[in-house]
Amino acid sequence: MATLDQSAIKIRLSVFMFLQYFIWGAWYVSMGGYMATTLKFGGEQIGAAYGAFAIGSMISPFFVGLIADRYFASEKLLAVLGILGGLAMFALAQVQTFAGFYPTLIIYCALFAPTLALGNSLSLHHLANAKVDFPRIKVLSAVGWIAGGVTLSLLKGEQSPIQFYLAGVVSIAFGIFSLMLPHTPPRKVGQNVALSEILGLDALALMKKPSFAIFIVCMFLVCIPLYFYFVMMGIYLTELKWEGLAGKLTLAQISDVVFLFLLAMMLKRLGYKKTIFLGILAWAARYFFLAQSVTSVGLQTAFIFAAILLHGVCYDFLFIAGQLYVDAEANERNRGAAQGFIAFILWGVGAFVGTLLAGKTLASHTLTTPQGTILHDWHGIWMTPAIGATIVMIVFLIFFREPAKSVESSKIA
Repeated sequence: MATLDQSAIKIRLSVFMFLQYFIWGAWYVSMGGYMATTLKFGGEQIGAAYGAFAIGSMISPFFVGLIADRYFASEKLLAVLGILGGLAMFALAQVQTFAGFYPTLIIYCALFAPTLALGNSLSLHHLANAKVDFPRIKVLSAVGWIAGGVTLSLLKGEQSPIQFYLAGVVSIAFGIFSLMLPHTPPRKVGQNVALSEILGLDALALMKKPSFAIFIVCMFLVCIPLYFYFVMMGIYLTELKWEGLAGKLTLAQISDVVFLFLLAMMLKRLGYKKTIFLGILAWAARYFFLAQSVTSVGLQTAFIFAAILLHGVCYDFLFIAGQLYVDAEANERNRGAAQGFIAFILWGVGAFVGTLLAGKTLASHTLTTPQGTILHDWHGIWMTPAIGATIVMIVFLIFFREPAKSVESSKIA
């Protein structure tokens, strides 16, 4: 392949990000409602299914560190993962039992999760001005997620296997398109890669700083109530008989784009502590709004949309700001390890525990009537993560200390 100029690279990476998140947005939000209403899976089964992505995320560092970095060009590996992921989605669409659904979903997630790290690494490698250009390209991720949800709603596929067929077709297109990305050879051919490097354990030295340790603990704890939203929201809106819920839920990604542009200003004016505090506060408020929507019939829709539109503050002010804080606290030697460590905590262990407890909470607040109707105590369900997020917020506010480095001197990218 001929050498690409920066304009061509940016265009191709933008399309790549769009397709990658189109796939994710086409099934992730709506899967809970499909499992609850069409497949009749129980609460613990639904929670376990959402935990499959956490398992994929925990597998991903091994996959990328042991295979991708040593043996295969990134664009070729992305092509294989995309095509195999599409085939796994087609298989998932045909499975009706949890015994078949769960392992198939884990296989798919183990194929998809590495594409996130590989795609980011490839992009950062080829962009001449990554600090400026990478955030602009990542905006296409939110646009892709929105397009996936809206397309699914137009197809009226939220409660059918259509969502998996849609994701499967786009996944194969994503795999084929990946071959058009700039050539990125493996970085560590012939080198031994330590397990501590793969998992980011070299960053554990940062835990000696009390504030950093408090930050990691709070980020892990907030993941527990956080995943209640992803596990429950589709089920809740399905029971409320919302039409086109996948499309409506993409308002969260529109909010994400808006607050992503505001994040740099907020960090400069407020610093890390206040910004991250606002992110945790937004999660608590989101769940209180949802709990209130159960009892406030006249304002039910308004409270639900308020909860959806808080997503930009919830995600950007907590996770993006958190990753920037980690970057600021690390040094050149352990920066990569530090980012790997926080990703393992957030998307791996934290997500697994959060989805598991969300499923158990859903199951414990479920009642089946003698007529076979399934009822959920949604006020009790939403209050559980609301209280949890509030406790984490208080702990963070009391114990976390603003880092000595000025935010202005830290890298905002």
